[in-house]
Amino acid sequence: MRSVGPARRTRPIATAGRLVWYPRRLLKVSEQVRERETRRLDRVVVRFAGDSGDGMQLTGEQFTSETATFGNDLSTLPDFPAEIRAPAGTPAGVSGFQLHFSDHDILTPGDAPDVLVAMNPAALKANLKDLPPGANLIVNTDAFTGGNLKKAGYATDPLTDGTLDPYLVHRVPLTSMTINAVHAAEETAGSVNKKEAERAKNMFALGLMSWLYHRPTEGTVGFLEKKFAKRPEIAAANIAAFRAGFNYGETTESFTVTYEVAPARMKSGTYRRITGNLALSYGLIAAGELTGLPVFLGSYPITPASDILHELSKHKRFGVRTFQAEDEIAGIGAALGASFGGSLGITTTSGPGVALKSETIGLAVSLELPLVVVDIQRGGPSTGLPTKTEQADLLQAMFGRNGEAPVPIVAPRSPGDCFDAAVEAARLATKYRTPVFLLSDGYLANGSEPWLLPKREALPDLTVAFTTEPNHTGPKGPEFWPYLRDPETLARPWAVPGTPGLEHRIGGIEKSDGQGNISYDPANHDRMVRLRAAKVAGIANDIPPLEVEDPSGQARVLVLGWGSTYGPIAAGCRRVRAKGLHVAQAHLRHLNPFPANTGEILRSYDKVLIPEMNLGQLRTLIRAEFLVDAIGYNQVRGLPFKAAELAGVLEDVINQ
Repeated sequence: MRSVGPARRTRPIATAGRLVWYPRRLLKVSEQVRERETRRLDRVVVRFAGDSGDGMQLTGEQFTSETATFGNDLSTLPDFPAEIRAPAGTPAGVSGFQLHFSDHDILTPGDAPDVLVAMNPAALKANLKDLPPGANLIVNTDAFTGGNLKKAGYATDPLTDGTLDPYLVHRVPLTSMTINAVHAAEETAGSVNKKEAERAKNMFALGLMSWLYHRPTEGTVGFLEKKFAKRPEIAAANIAAFRAGFNYGETTESFTVTYEVAPARMKSGTYRRITGNLALSYGLIAAGELTGLPVFLGSYPITPASDILHELSKHKRFGVRTFQAEDEIAGIGAALGASFGGSLGITTTSGPGVALKSETIGLAVSLELPLVVVDIQRGGPSTGLPTKTEQADLLQAMFGRNGEAPVPIVAPRSPGDCFDAAVEAARLATKYRTPVFLLSDGYLANGSEPWLLPKREALPDLTVAFTTEPNHTGPKGPEFWPYLRDPETLARPWAVPGTPGLEHRIGGIEKSDGQGNISYDPANHDRMVRLRAAKVAGIANDIPPLEVEDPSGQARVLVLGWGSTYGPIAAGCRRVRAKGLHVAQAHLRHLNPFPANTGEILRSYDKVLIPEMNLGQLRTLIRAEFLVDAIGYNQVRGLPFKAAELAGVLEDVINQ
């Protein structure tokens, strides 16, 4: 947390005899006149942490919504256990939500929190290691009972044993104050029991943080009224707790400073807060509109991809049909069948599901039909870390099928970029009649940022023209040859079943070139394999060249990344350049094929560093394809890279 400039403002928070409203009653503040300082900051990192049932994700999302409404740039990192109800009160069951917001362009959710809200000892235990000395720490003292301390693994109470001495600690009895506030509210009198009142403590914390950082409050009140419209007494309880938290900050002497972060200067237009999965869903809907095709999603629920199924199911009015299949294989089979029938077939999954879908992806390669395979990567192998992020499915997407079965691969770099990546995947799938992998990950899927709504006229025209007439003249007259290719794209024609005169065979057995009949001829098989590979390779001429950011033009080290590593890499490069060092950055969206100028760029630098959240999968491909001895920096912790971490690695490589 850094202050901007020397200017600081103060405001009176209490005057002699002033009466302050606090849950449904008036409190008389000290007769002494006090001044509270307001500091201007350029950025802040906030983390909410508690049991997975404490509503930390909801609290973080609502604080994020109000921050977006205020106009700050932001980036978020939700972090929660895989279990539906993880062991309460234990570090393994802690759910956290981190938000980085600023008055300027930012790229990551922050390396370390400037303020931590810990709802119980377990939350403190799990997160204290990330808190830098001097940071603000807000603890719910009501939760620090003997039993809770034992479950969290504390032998002594950290509130009294000196553990928290390096931090600015604010001891707040969140639970009891929430219960008192809810029961004192007229709207909840007699209608909300103690347990229901206690559940609103996350709203007390939200109110306090909203006061501390001057966040708007009207949106939260409206959100609660809408969310609990069928139970107005619960809505009233949460609103009472939220207002009580806000007013507690106004009246307590624990906080002597409040903070302001001015709105960021951003490109003009209409913005909304968006997560990666939501942006990807909107991109698929847009692709349906741009191609003129109905969208069909065949999917089986799996973390962290299920949100896409949930979202697309809401948009039938845009010609979107969703099918929740009984398993992964049925989901992709239905999607491929929909493509054969003239729809934009899509299937969504994560790494374990890709393994199950691999045979049908190979079938789509053989049939040469468009299919978008969305893989929201997570920690593996097997069940692995369902709610944690990783980039370890790249080689599976490249090679995870029998035979020679190449497919294009597209990877977004930020939550908002998931929209454009989805449109691009649909473009390649429909234009080249091929399955396309869209590799996102859990970090992008659940993270959020401000997103500039695109103008309709700025989106590409992806109109698909089906074949409606015979395309070959045979001995008996006009015929339809299903594998007679476009000379530019090598794509075969797409004919909707039932079109008169265009009857043809499909199936997994090899087809003869052009005619499409079953063929076991060795020379034909060799030709078909090479044609399918050439079709995918030719996409390199239809995608933008790889761009390099090298502000000084003097860099001898290039950092190459893909997918969600963009933000941490770019932030790390900024830090290194601020020290006067020179470094270049390039980021790949297309991973198969690579942009046509990739080799030229790689060979232009003395050293190439590739940070990945795997053990070096892109580095393996780069070395094999371009014979460049790239340097890898790899971690598989289930968390994104930190900017400071990559900056340190960059400095070491530059100075070697």
